[in-house]
Amino acid sequence: MFQVDKNYTHVWEFYIVGFPGLPSEYFHLVAWFFFFLYVTTIVGNLLLIIVFALEHSLQKPMYIIMVSLALSDIGFITVALPKLIARYWWNDGSLGFHTCLFQEHMIHYFGSLNSLILLTMALDRYVAISSLSLLRYSVVMTNQNMTGMTLFCWVLAHIFPGISTINFTMMPFCGPNKIVHAFCDTMSLTPLVCGDPSQQFSSAYAAAMFILYVPLAFIIFSYICIIISILRMASGQGRMKTFSTCATQGCIISIYYIPRFFVYSTPYFPNLTMTPDKRIATTLFYSLFPPLINPFIYCLRTNEIKNIFRRWIQKQHENVKINITDK
Repeated sequence: MFQVDKNYTHVWEFYIVGFPGLPSEYFHLVAWFFFFLYVTTIVGNLLLIIVFALEHSLQKPMYIIMVSLALSDIGFITVALPKLIARYWWNDGSLGFHTCLFQEHMIHYFGSLNSLILLTMALDRYVAISSLSLLRYSVVMTNQNMTGMTLFCWVLAHIFPGISTINFTMMPFCGPNKIVHAFCDTMSLTPLVCGDPSQQFSSAYAAAMFILYVPLAFIIFSYICIIISILRMASGQGRMKTFSTCATQGCIISIYYIPRFFVYSTPYFPNLTMTPDKRIATTLFYSLFPPLINPFIYCLRTNEIKNIFRRWIQKQHENVKINITDK
């Protein structure tokens, strides 16, 4: 499949180009934007983890999934953004060969993991809301079972990215080393392989479609069942509240899955074309926007967590009043 000269010079360093059409005068502005995005995402998701650790009342199956998602989001954005920020802040886009492969593996690992976590979340909501399973929820979805499912997702998500990464280690890179993307991934590394990489891309595409859209199929099925259960609810207020929560989660799921299909499928549809800048912007949108807003969607819309924040703020006000009185 890869016929190259035995004396070829192996590429040992790659260079992250980022947006190829971006004028240099906007580099620092873009760096500040991604830095602000990085810090906001880290702080928001860390806040969720801290609240979960301090409040024993939140140690329930649904919040275990939220914390798992928060840890995954922190991991992804930490792998993806620092080098991109360095590229635009200090013009430092160089990545060693093995560092690039590690980033490629972790990018796809956290993408696969998020897909499995969303599947677990849909399963939890289905069991909780379904009229047939409502009485059995506390028996089926225990903290121990949910923790086991979550850990299984964290291990399982390594399989397909691991296969892709191992394949890349055995491929010859003897030509260009510029990655026209925001980070190393299969889409950006495959064109740099010497010879015909079509088989590698096809297998990677098949793996991506499987790990993304098999969970999506169940998520859609579970939400259809949830909607049917909602329509059967006697309480109009409960129906609206549940539907609002599901609709919000549905929007996040749509942002996560739909743009990915177009980015991954572009090479297979001649009429579906994307400039490098549009492809990078689309990839960053579906990769970075969900981790940014997940803490607000899954936390600030949850009355239990909002009540905890109110209690914390009230307690701080009371402590301030006591300190002023003592003085």
